[in-house]
Order: sequence, then structure tokens, then C-alpha cells
Amino acid sequence: MKKILKKTINFLLHRVLLVSLLIIFQIAILIVVVQYFNTYFIGFYWFSLFISMVASFFIMNSKSNPAYKLAWIVPILIFPVFGGLFYIVFGNNKLSKRDKKKMKVLEQQMIETLNEKQRVVDALALVHPSAANQARYIARYAHSPLYQYSKTEYLAQGEIQFQKMIEALETAERFIFLEYFIIAEGRMWHTVLDILIRKVEQGVDVRLIYDGFGCLMTLPYNYEVYLRSLGIQCEIFNPIKPVLSKRLNTRDHRKICVIDGIIGFTGGANLADEYINELDRFGHWKDTGIMIEGDAVWSLTVMFLTMWDYIVGIEEELSVYKALPQPNDGYIVDGFVQPFADNPLDDEPVGETVYLNLISKARHYIYINTPYLIIDNEMTVALTSAAKSGVDVRIVTPHIPDKWYVHAVTRANYEILLESGVRVYEYLPGFIHAKSFVADDIYGVIGTINLDYRSLFLHFECATWLYRTNSIMQMKDDYLQTLVKCQEITLEDCLAVPFYKRMARSILKLFAPLM
Repeated sequence: MKKILKKTINFLLHRVLLVSLLIIFQIAILIVVVQYFNTYFIGFYWFSLFISMVASFFIMNSKSNPAYKLAWIVPILIFPVFGGLFYIVFGNNKLSKRDKKKMKVLEQQMIETLNEKQRVVDALALVHPSAANQARYIARYAHSPLYQYSKTEYLAQGEIQFQKMIEALETAERFIFLEYFIIAEGRMWHTVLDILIRKVEQGVDVRLIYDGFGCLMTLPYNYEVYLRSLGIQCEIFNPIKPVLSKRLNTRDHRKICVIDGIIGFTGGANLADEYINELDRFGHWKDTGIMIEGDAVWSLTVMFLTMWDYIVGIEEELSVYKALPQPNDGYIVDGFVQPFADNPLDDEPVGETVYLNLISKARHYIYINTPYLIIDNEMTVALTSAAKSGVDVRIVTPHIPDKWYVHAVTRANYEILLESGVRVYEYLPGFIHAKSFVADDIYGVIGTINLDYRSLFLHFECATWLYRTNSIMQMKDDYLQTLVKCQEITLEDCLAVPFYKRMARSILKLFAPLM
């Protein structure tokens, strides 16, 4: 009885519940105020309609994705009195002008620090001009150069990445930089934390960034204060506050680990036990990542430092954190490697463009892992066109979802893809959280970017573009082994779904950009 009472009290006092109730209370007040003014002041009704018209005009003329525009215009048309006001509060996902100015300064610093290595692009152009064009796009619009003296290792499971990270963290002598969307108390995080504490005592510069929303339910309140007391420098990206704000939409979804600028990790796995199957949430959790050694780690280092400086509000000399000279024979030429970042502030959808270019360049096959298949018209056309042209297009999604409504939208997209020849599979053992593309034995992309609107247009993300690296064949082999554990979805399966379910999925699909 005492345990039940304690759990009940903890739930009632949990900051998630308190924050949610305060936000709901503010929404209720907003609705009541609007209703009150609408009832007693006829002019306010017309004023609200005017606001909704202006909001609709702004949405239609913005650079946002068309599906995102539609997802907002429909509720504004249905609820014209409230719609415009709600868009002003929630719809504009951009940061303030002051924040954008701060980010612009740091972006310029990133451009100056990561000078495009034109000779590397020229070397690739001699081998494959089309691939060089892709590398130029990433260099120009993500400010991320192409590297040659680097080697990569594909990590086919979260458990493998965890083990490799632990080994690498133990070697740290100068600095450790960690940036994650989710950190949760448990075996994985506590193992990492123990190493971080020891490294701080050895004089290593240890810094950690985690997202305010991603860790809202996984870490105690003021956890950053506790970490700072241990000597770990810690900052929270966009902390959650019980106030209605457009900032709620902008999240740091990146996963970056850098050790001394020599070894770097990125991929789908956060620092929580479900990612290494210590905790069973949705069956077996399949995740993937990549370990990078050599010159290309510098881009991951700069990504972290620019985010750190943005949050803290400083400008530090980034070159101080460049890796000390290493013997080149330790990093033999293993294809071309290009880590890159994507952000929602520049209206350039780098992540989606990289994916679209990869699909269009595929001549034989393209294999895709994604936890969410919430795609816009451009992505749908690219996938279906490739399949119609004879390219072997395959997509693996989860069989056990983490969010039922998101999975419903994922399944709503199956039919049109299957009709065009795309092959779709569901990972039967559980949840696949991997975000990876591999094509024609020569191209690969692996990172944090999901095939959904939030990843592609609203979040800070990162990934690594690969050309003819050994890790590409590792990705392909793992993909084919994963297919053995999957169920292929057929067009007959889709048509057998009851009408009411298909209708519900179609309605959810309309609002998918807001999920």
C-alpha cells in the first residue's frame, strides 16, 4: 500500500505532469478568453478571422514544406476563430531573431574553421563526377567538407556501439564531447558516467549537451546541477518551461560522441538502456551507428562546439580542439567520408536533399532503414520513380511501434509505394530505430535523420555520407541479414485492412507534419 501511495505521489509531483497541466491550463485560458471576447465583442470575431487569414497567407507564402502548410491551413479553416492564434503560438517553429543571429555568427565561424578541402572533392571528381556533385552540395549547404584520410566502422547494433564507445572513452587524454537527444539513468549511462568522472579527475575536459524535451521524463529535475558538481560541464538545449512557446518545436536530435578529436561516433542510439536491449520496451531494439577515425572527426568536433557556444553564448577558438597530428599510415585511405549537420534555421533541407540525391543516383538498389515512414510528396515521387525505373528499392520499418499514431501514418504510406514496386518490410522482433541508406555498393548515409517531418524540417540533426568505404559493404551485409528477420508487406495485406482503419490512417496522415 505504501509503495502504491509513493508511486501515486511521485506521479502527481512529477515535473512532466506539472508542466503539462500548466500548459493545458494556459491553452484553456486562451480558449476561454477568445470565446469571451468573441461573445461580447463582435469586432473581436472579425479580428480573429483577420488573424487567421493573415496566418494562412503567411503559411502559403512561406518556404515550409507543402504538407506542413496543409497540416496547418486545414485546422485554421475548420476553426477560424482559434486557428490563427494557435498558429502564432505553436506553428512558427523558428527561433527568435536574436537566437538566429547568434547561430549565424557561429555558422560563419564553422565555415571559416571547416574550410572546404577542394582538392579532396577534385580527387573524387576524377573517380566519380556525380558523387563529387553530392559532396559539393553538402560542403556548400551544410558547411561540411569531404575527407579522405579517415576510416569508418559500421556498428550494426547498439550493444556494439556501446562497447566501442566505452573502449574509446577510456583512452581520452584531452577532451570528451557528448551531445545526445536522450539520456536515461540505467546501466548504459551510469557506465559512461563512471568513466567521465574518472576522466575529469585526470584533467580531461568533459562536456555534455542533452535535449530538454528528450530528457524530460528520463532524468531528474536539475540533473545538470548534479553533473556540474562532479566537474562535468553540462548544458541543456532548449529546456522545457511551463509556458506556451513556439520554441517547444525546435529540438536537438543529434547523437555525437568525440574523444580527443581522434575518434567519433554518431548514429541512432541515445544513452539509454533500451538502445542496448538492457530494457525491453518494444521488443528487440535494432539500432545502427558508425565509428569514425581520422580527419573526418574534426567535423563532428566543430558541430559539437558550435552548438555548445550557441547555448552558452560564447565564441571560443575552435582550432584549439583539433586533433593532435597523427601518423597518416594509421588512417589509410578508405574511400571518402563526409559527416554533416542539418538545422531548421536556414530553410535548406540538407537531410532530405541528401536522401533524395541518393535515391536518384541509385542504379541497381537502394536499401533503407527507418523507424518512421512519414514522407512528403517529393520523397514519395523519388522512391516510386526509382522503383518504376527498375531500381531495387527496399524499406524496413518496425513491426512493434513506439508511437501507435506515428506507426499508423507509416503504414498509410505502404500502399502507394507497393503499387510502384517498392518492397516494404517490417522488423518482426521489435522496433528498428536505425536511420541508414545504402546504394549500389558505393554510397551510404548513416546518422540521426528519420524519414519524418520533424527530423527533416524541425530538428537539429547529423549524419555521415560515405563513398566506397569498407563500412558500406558492412551496411549492406547487415541489411540483408536483417531482412531474414522481417515480414515482407504485400499490396494484398494493405487492401485487407478494414475500411475504417484505412480511413483513420488517411486522416492521421493529413496531420502527420504536426506529429
